[in-house]
Amino acid sequence: MKLNLTSLKTTVLLTAFTLLTAFAAQGQDKIKTIGNKPRTGSSNATFAVAKGQQIGVKMNAGNKPVQLLNLNFGSQNDNRDSLGFKVNVYDFSSNAPGDNLIKQDIIAYIPHGNNRINVDLAPYNIRAKGAILVAIEWLTTHKGSEPHFFIGLFNGGTYRNEGAEWKKMAVAGVDFNIQVKQLQ
Repeated sequence: MKLNLTSLKTTVLLTAFTLLTAFAAQGQDKIKTIGNKPRTGSSNATFAVAKGQQIGVKMNAGNKPVQLLNLNFGSQNDNRDSLGFKVNVYDFSSNAPGDNLIKQDIIAYIPHGNNRINVDLAPYNIRAKGAILVAIEWLTTHKGSEPHFFIGLFNGGTYRNEGAEWKKMAVAGVDFNIQVKQLQ
């Protein structure tokens, strides 16, 4: 049997190219940002810091399951103290938040000054799909503290919980957004 070297080289190159393409496509993570667009500037809303109260934004995580990687939002804290909060992520159906998807406390702080807050959610392996409500919950009461949150107008609104009931502020939405990775 006579070996055709050119044909063998072509076959090997095509096989290598096919394998490389398959591994490259498999290795790519589909990462996107959901929620409201990051904002800066003078448009903002203030919220009193009272233990247990929550501020949140409804987001669409899509039809396929995703893992939540990073929460991001803009805030200005005029108080000298850092303001502690807990991150909550709720299923959202029938126009109301349902079960909290987070099973252990994720605690973060808003430091003094004008900040972009980033909370790493990846280690908590939070998975979601469909409509979700991403909220922060104040850990303590700070009398006189009303941090400013950067907002956009007519972008879905902001949800507030000041007890047992969620209320929607329809016109202005805080700039909460989350980076997510699509799961296979």
